[in-house]
Amino acid sequence: EVQLVESGGGLVQPGGSLRLSCAASGFTFNYASMSWVRQAPGKGLEWVSHINSGSGSTDYADSVKGRFTISRDNAKNTLYLQMNSLKPEDTAVYYCAIRGTNYRGQGTQVTVSS
Repeated sequence: EVQLVESGGGLVQPGGSLRLSCAASGFTFNYASMSWVRQAPGKGLEWVSHINSGSGSTDYADSVKGRFTISRDNAKNTLYLQMNSLKPEDTAVYYCAIRGTNYRGQGTQVTVSS
């Protein structure tokens, strides 16, 4: 059974940082390209970033480019999202997902507010 469990969300002031983690199980993690997506209150799902298997190449939405960094530890079956210089508009539930599938976790809430 595929399981994706996010953690690391919370309340942070504008300009602050958070590191999200996603523990993966039930599939061959190192063969899977992975994504982070988010859903802000009252809005649809927004793709944030992805990291490919093998090459480890990455891509980011323009809204987070230069502030967020996606990474993975295949030995720990864990996906990460380092978020710096957070803005109120980054407030959302963040989900990790297996790229190209409907599998995603339950999400972790990130709130950026003073």
